[in-house]
Amino acid sequence: MSTQEKLQQMLEKTKVIKAAGGEKRVAKQHESGKLTARERINLLLDQDSFVEMDRFVEHRCVNFGQEKKYLPGDGVVTGYGTINGRLVFVFAQDFTVEGGSLGEMHSNKIVKVQQMALKMGAPIIGMNDSGGARIQEATDALAGFGRMFMQNTKSSGVIPQISAIMGPSAGGAVYSPALTDFIYMVKGTSKMFITGPEVVKSVTGEEVTQEALGGAIAHNTKSGVADFATENDQDCLQQIRYLLSFLPNNSKEEPPVYASTDPVERMDASLNTVVPDDSNRPYDMYEVIKSIVDNGEYYEPHKTYATNIITCFARMEGKTIGIIANQPRIMAGCLDINASDKAARFIRFCDAFNIPLLNIVDVPGFLPGTNQEYGGIIRHGAKMLFAYCEATVPKITLVTRKAYGGAYLAMCSQDLGADQVIAWPTAEIAVMGPAGAAKIIFRKEPDVEAKTQEYIDNFATPYYAAKHGMVEMIIEPKTTRPTIIKALRMLKDKKESRPNKKHGNIPL
Repeated sequence: MSTQEKLQQMLEKTKVIKAAGGEKRVAKQHESGKLTARERINLLLDQDSFVEMDRFVEHRCVNFGQEKKYLPGDGVVTGYGTINGRLVFVFAQDFTVEGGSLGEMHSNKIVKVQQMALKMGAPIIGMNDSGGARIQEATDALAGFGRMFMQNTKSSGVIPQISAIMGPSAGGAVYSPALTDFIYMVKGTSKMFITGPEVVKSVTGEEVTQEALGGAIAHNTKSGVADFATENDQDCLQQIRYLLSFLPNNSKEEPPVYASTDPVERMDASLNTVVPDDSNRPYDMYEVIKSIVDNGEYYEPHKTYATNIITCFARMEGKTIGIIANQPRIMAGCLDINASDKAARFIRFCDAFNIPLLNIVDVPGFLPGTNQEYGGIIRHGAKMLFAYCEATVPKITLVTRKAYGGAYLAMCSQDLGADQVIAWPTAEIAVMGPAGAAKIIFRKEPDVEAKTQEYIDNFATPYYAAKHGMVEMIIEPKTTRPTIIKALRMLKDKKESRPNKKHGNIPL
């Protein structure tokens, strides 16, 4: 065979591989509202930056007639490219080829790109669209999942790992995304569940649709498994590009810095009146966040899950910060089981990737009730305590109003390692709410109401805590933005270590 013939053979093989499952299956993929694996990669990455790896890999299964099947790329496309000029690694399962099912060589391709991402200290994005394990390959497929899980775990806290569920993901296939940092789902087309509706019905008698069981809305609002619900494939991929703009390449680097057009010294007089005179009236914490961050811009994982607490990325002076804030409009901003889990996971992510934390506090306590106690609120609340104590990034705490008892500690008081505690004059830093405290202290006094007011005047303020050095600053609310930016500047080179150990035992 001549050189020219060899070249032609390569081009013909490449053409067949790029055709994936063929025109009919590609058309069916489009009809279902989904892009193909290669279309997704090309849309995610910078134009013409994608370099494919292992294009010519084929399966070697001879069970149940599999030897007669040619599966282009073995149902997955892997490689690397750039997003806004930064190196990333990607894989995209190809549903047009054997339903994107995972076999031995399919998983080997994914594991190889996972390993490369770790070696290079670059983010990895996986686009999942698969019917699950390729049953014909039996334990070889099962072992493939195991190798992926191991690599997910090795990379955790070292490089950002992002999963996009862009079709079905069932059984063992859900656990690799669950081990990554963020999960995106697409409304209407994404599905995640351990067992499908038919199995659920046969075991429990429950009748449920795939969408209700494992759709994007279910996992973004009820389970908290997913972080983002997107409108379609295009929206999903654009949002991933946006998320990466807040994140560093790896745990040894700082997040990217962008030029900010928002003046550092900008003040907002509306903050002086955002907290109502009546301490039991709600207000919208999003208004506070938008007022102090660069251009009012933030990006919020878990937006529709545990909405009594807000977790989001934003920038101040062009630098990424992570914000954890109570939301007084929902359950008065109380901490509950789901809010504790949501916050703890976000804190640990930010700490792993050198993202300073801003904690905005208006918390009356942990949510009471038998459901919370029996569900383990003690254990779940302890996750927040553990996460804050473990974190060594700069930690700034802003108290806007209520900061009561253990819930205040759980929102990162000075004692949990806050580097700066800043309070508004409206702050109420106390062991518990004034009414409850007065009932205990003055229960035998005839003038309980007068004594209660006296307690409020003396203790439901930031001044007692400030007098004892537990609050560094009490500021006019309108000056919040410049005050926090100055604190972040001061903490830029913070160095803090923890005792040398294999790892802690977080209360899971």
